[in-house]
Amino acid sequence: MKKKPFVSSKEITEATFNLLKERGVTVVDIAEIVFEMQKPYNDKLTIEECVTSVERVLTKREIQHAILVGVELDKLAEKGMLSEPLQTIVEQDEGLFGVDETIAFGATLTYGSIGVTTFGHLDKCKIGIINKLDTDKKRGVNTFLDDLVASVAASAASRLAHKQRDLLEEEQERVN
Repeated sequence: MKKKPFVSSKEITEATFNLLKERGVTVVDIAEIVFEMQKPYNDKLTIEECVTSVERVLTKREIQHAILVGVELDKLAEKGMLSEPLQTIVEQDEGLFGVDETIAFGATLTYGSIGVTTFGHLDKCKIGIINKLDTDKKRGVNTFLDDLVASVAASAASRLAHKQRDLLEEEQERVN
């Protein structure tokens, strides 16, 4: 089999969006979490801005790679294709596992301390689609996906917070 010299950004981006869709997660689902997290700090925020922020975050390689790896592990666990004891640990989303959070947390680091603290909050509170992925076992194994969605939402919220801060600083400079 001939190896490709590299995988294009377009291919990786398409694969990321397709995997989320395949697993029942939409950009709007994630944007709704972002909206809920950022609305208290920006009364002019729109869901469209949140959608755009989520889409931008999903173009980052760190995020894409985390989603590709995590979802693949979830899918393999659904098929019973992981070695024991990893199969049982992932399939049951064992509380002390932590690798799922570690991968998602690492992807969030790109967006600074706001992203990190927001990720921690979302991991604990599990709002919106994150809760559905975590609790609805009919949706399959989502040990990694729930944390990855929290990572994307936290990163998109952080992105908007930084953008809002920049706008406030520009406005303050104009006033002075």
